[in-house]
This record gives sequence, structure tokens and C-alpha cells, in this order.
Amino acid sequence: MTSALRMTAIAAALALAAGAGYWLGHRPAADAPAAPSTTPAAATSAAAPVAGERKILYYRNPMGLPDTSPVPKKDSMGMDYIPVYADDRPDDAGVVAVSPARMQTLGVKTALVETRSVDTAVRATGRVELDERAQVVVAPRFEGWIERLHVSAVGDPVRKGQPLFTTWSPELQSAGEELRIAERLARDSGASDAVAGEAARRLADATRARLRNLEVAGQTAARQTFHAPANGIVLEKAAVQGARFMPGEALFRIGDLSRVWVLADIYERDLARLRVGQTASVTFDAFPGRRFEARVGYLYPTLDTATRSTRVRLELDNRDGALRPGMYAQVELAVGGAQPVTTVPDSAVIDDGRRQVVLLALGDGRFRPQPVRLGARGGDFVEVVDGVKPGERVVVSANFLIDSESQLRAALSNLGDAGPAAAAEHATHQAAASLRAEGTIDAIDMEAGSVTISHGDIPALNWPPMTMDFTLADPALARGIAPGLPVRFEFGERGAGEYVITRIERLSAAQAPAAGSAHGGH
Repeated sequence: MTSALRMTAIAAALALAAGAGYWLGHRPAADAPAAPSTTPAAATSAAAPVAGERKILYYRNPMGLPDTSPVPKKDSMGMDYIPVYADDRPDDAGVVAVSPARMQTLGVKTALVETRSVDTAVRATGRVELDERAQVVVAPRFEGWIERLHVSAVGDPVRKGQPLFTTWSPELQSAGEELRIAERLARDSGASDAVAGEAARRLADATRARLRNLEVAGQTAARQTFHAPANGIVLEKAAVQGARFMPGEALFRIGDLSRVWVLADIYERDLARLRVGQTASVTFDAFPGRRFEARVGYLYPTLDTATRSTRVRLELDNRDGALRPGMYAQVELAVGGAQPVTTVPDSAVIDDGRRQVVLLALGDGRFRPQPVRLGARGGDFVEVVDGVKPGERVVVSANFLIDSESQLRAALSNLGDAGPAAAAEHATHQAAASLRAEGTIDAIDMEAGSVTISHGDIPALNWPPMTMDFTLADPALARGIAPGLPVRFEFGERGAGEYVITRIERLSAAQAPAAGSAHGGH
């Protein structure tokens, strides 16, 4: 084909294409496709999310606090709020799913439910006391003077029958003379004068009875020597050589230290686990590394209302004299059995006064609160009578935050019949119910997780200006806050009379409320 012919063919093709385009552009309206509808329903359909895209209802606080937002935001710690979707279906058990990143941020730790013997020993402090049944007092029943002391110092050991002191008494001298005269009259007048003889015998009998009452029967001498009535140590000595004494005056007190008592104070909650005859182990600071075996001899029947404790008496052998009255003692009474039981770490139990639960780790970042019934406590572990089984895992750190979130999910699940929109409305209402006020920080107790704030009147609660304690939902809320600073805070009621701060921010001097005033409300 020549070049002229090729050019002619190309020109014909271009003309044909142009004609076809003109024909299509001028087709009748009946043959044209229907135009897109512009009705409101159609417009709404066009704005609907792409199939498979989840609809976000609101954003909730990442720390489980009762605070929501309709738009994305960050909390005071810089953490992103978590979206809540319309198709979320929280179950009635309050299961919570936590992402790995958030678990690391919260410091979530778990531990196994194990079978072990619970160390339920009752521990208390006590002091060494004398055995009250092994003390004697030497107290003459007559008046006299001490002529000589045979034992002259407190702390001296004495043996039974050992002389202690010698006395002279004019009362004994006159009684002895009276007895001798009466006996002679009875003997001399017995045959000649029966009446006088009988009177003399009655006088002699009365004198002998008086000497028996003075505990010197058979001894009519004015001088008497008193002896130790038992083995022991001289605890008190009022006798002084040459001094006068009166009837009934205690001149010596002697105690046997071969056996001593330890009196310990046991708290009311532990009384049911103690019994007479129970063994105990006692240690003393004076003898490190040495343990003394003791036995519970008596449980006192009264309770100290100030300390809510009662006294228990332990009896210890002290034949070597190592223990001295007044020593402090550490007492340990073993009251637990050796039988292994199901246990969880003490930190795993959440006890708010109305319920006791642990958080079960279900795997894949899912957690569920599980009510439990507790038994004996000991050391760092507590017995679980019912609720969990060995081999399951429980949360031992950050469990309060997760439990708060689980309760929120359980509350939302109760609104399931109303649909996701009602759940979102309920959550928004809960957030709106959070109270706000301004005041001045008076004190911060990081250990208790609370702050003391002087705030003004709060009309929403009909509160006048006052100073009161608030619990912190998270101790990190007090970061950067110090006593004396003006603050604005949000709080809510967690229980009867317990108000929890969920947000707190420092105010500048210009923003600080005037003394005795604050702005409070919803």
C-alpha cells in the first residue's frame, strides 16, 4: 500500500469515530440511564459508612474512670481515650479485653492459683511476767523490831527454810509470861481450889490460841527468827535492821523464777483460733537465734475496747534463769493445718466491703471478675474456699483498674435491650453527673491514695464550704500537686459517703478561688 492510501484510511477512521460520538451525545432522553436520586433517603445512604466499617459511639477513659468524650482526646497522662463501638456486645460477666500495649502501660501482672499450706500463725508481742502462783510474802502478824537481817539484798537467791531475819516483840514477851503464869496457877490450884484451877486453864488455852493466831505457836520467846517459806529470789525487801514493823507489814517478797509467764495481746479476729494447751514459739531480742517453747495456759475473759485485743497467758520453763520479768517477747502461735489448700496471693483479692472477687486472666488480654469465698489468711497468701481452681491465673497488679472497667461493662450490658444508642446516652449521662469544684490542697497521703481539700460550697450536693478527704481514683492524679496549691477537680460518689476524684488540675494564681468560695456543680 502506498503512503497516500494509508493516509486516506486513517482519515476515514477518524471521521467514523467522530460521527459515532455525535450520535451517542444526541440520543433521546428515554434511552438515557436514570439520573442518581437526590432524595434525602438516598443522600443518607450515600453518606453511610463503607460496609465492614465499625461505628464509634464515644471514647472512654483509658484508666477505667467514669469519663467519656464524643471526640478523640488524651487523659492527663497523655494516654489516648479508647473508642467504644456500636457493635460491642459486653457480656453480663463484665469481661474486659486489654491490648498488650495497655497491659504494659498499666503494669498488669498475673499469678497462678496454687495449692499450698497456708501459714496462718498468729503473731503477737508480749512481755515476761512472774508466775503469780509462785510468789510468797513474809509479813509478821505482831508488832516488833528487827534485831538482825540474815538476807539483806533484793535479788539474793534463798532456799526454803533459810533464815531471813530475827525480831524482838514485847507483845510476844507478855503473851509468853501470861501463858507460863496461867499454866502454873492451873497446876498449883488444881487440888485446893477447883474454880481457880479451871479459870487458870481457860486463860492458858486462850493464850495458846492467841499465839497460834500470831503464827508462833509453841514459841513463847520474845525473839523470833523468820525463815524463807519457798525457794526463789528476793523480789522486794522492806526489812531494815533495827527498824520497827507493824502487824501485817510485808517485809520480804520472794518469787520462784524457774517458771515464768509471757502475757501477749491477741487481736479480736484471732481469738477463735486459739485454745488452752496450744503450743507456741517465743523469741527474745536478748537471745537472737534461740527459740523458747511455750504453752497457752489461759485466755483472759475480758477485751480491751481501745485496742480490740485480749490477753493470753503463755507458760515457759526458765530453770536456767535466762528470762527476766519485763523482757519483751515475740510470740508465734501455729494455728494452721499442714493440709494443702487452694490459695491466691493476697494482692489478687479485691474487697470493697460488699464483695470479694479476683480477676481471672482468660488469655488474649481478656479478664473476668470472679466472686470468691475466702478462708484462712497467712503470710502473703489467702485460702480460697470457692470460686477458683488450681492452675487458673489471677491478676495481682492493676486489678483495681481492670475491675472498675469490668463493672462499667457489666452496667452497659444491663442496657442491652435499649440498644447501643441508649448505652452511649447512659455513659454520657454518667460522665455529665461528675461533679466539679475548686479548692486548695491541704494534705496528700500517697500511701492511702487520698487528698484533703478545702473547697467552697457545692450547690449540686447542698454542701457548704468545708475541708474533707477525697479518695484518688489513681495516685498518679496527684503528680505535680502539692499542699497549698489551688486546684480544680472532678469527683463522683463511688459508695455511700465515699467520693473519688477522677480528675484534678492545678490553677494559676489568677484562677484561684477567693477564700471560702468555690464553684461546684455538674
